[in-house]
Amino acid sequence: MTVLASGSKGNSAVVSSTRTRILVDAGMSCREIFKRMKAAGEDPGTLDAILITHEHQDHVQGLSVTARKLGIPVYFTEATHRAWMRWMTPRKRLTYAEWLSQRQQEAAKKKAEAEASAAMPDADAENPFYREAELAECAAEEEEMTADAEKVEADPCALPGVEYFRAGTKFSIGDIAISAFTIPHDAIDPVGFVFQTEGIRIGVATDLGYMPPNVSLQLRGCDILMLESNHDLEMLRDGPYPWSVKQRVMSRVGHLSNDAAADFLEKNYDGQASYVILAHLSESNNLPELARVAAEHALRDRMSLIGNRLVLAEQRTATESIVL
Repeated sequence: MTVLASGSKGNSAVVSSTRTRILVDAGMSCREIFKRMKAAGEDPGTLDAILITHEHQDHVQGLSVTARKLGIPVYFTEATHRAWMRWMTPRKRLTYAEWLSQRQQEAAKKKAEAEASAAMPDADAENPFYREAELAECAAEEEEMTADAEKVEADPCALPGVEYFRAGTKFSIGDIAISAFTIPHDAIDPVGFVFQTEGIRIGVATDLGYMPPNVSLQLRGCDILMLESNHDLEMLRDGPYPWSVKQRVMSRVGHLSNDAAADFLEKNYDGQASYVILAHLSESNNLPELARVAAEHALRDRMSLIGNRLVLAEQRTATESIVL
């Protein structure tokens, strides 16, 4: 497993066996995904499929270009696919650059209104899924993909192939068996995954407001566990986000705090993983040291040289590949 990026500016990871490679989420530009894969010693050309957890921008913003460049299928739940297509719809009426300009103008207007009322949140704080620089890079790639005359009118939702799965079911991509399970998050049909191949289990549970029993049960027996540790509660309460966004993050369909992740690791986690990856750390409302200390305290009686080694996934760089 290689985590290419994790955080509100983009999420993506590679899960692989000796014969199959899956890209889990495509929340960065295609160019950035390829760059980070190559830096981690991964060949983008060997990817067999893209698997999507949910439709939020930080998980899908590079999806269409990446899938089309590689000519590989995308696996969604049907509801997530429909939500993604609705998000892409403005680009059927506008060019991507025009659509991006429109979003920038809207963000500037909202910021001016907020400053006038003395609230003064920035655009990112108002909408944590809106990231101007990342969208601009994707905009450039979309324009490149449609540069040829015969492609100008191409459907931006077109993909080389679409495969549906349902939460609560099992399916396979190549020789990797996948269990999809529902997670509590404010998306249409969000899911986490357990991957199993060659006797190894990898669990991925990020973007969840709390740890329900069904998720806790799914994560038992994992050799690699990727778990959200999004925010420090005090930093979030005192931070720059408007109160409405703070409420959303802290809600049962928001994001898992350091304390909530630690509570799971101490009380409900079975202690079987060789690696525990802390993921989706907020850049505004968390510090890596705080997430690490909370998790290490929760695992204080289980840490060993070969088990429960902590890895912190980062926004700006890929993790070293974990090979078992």
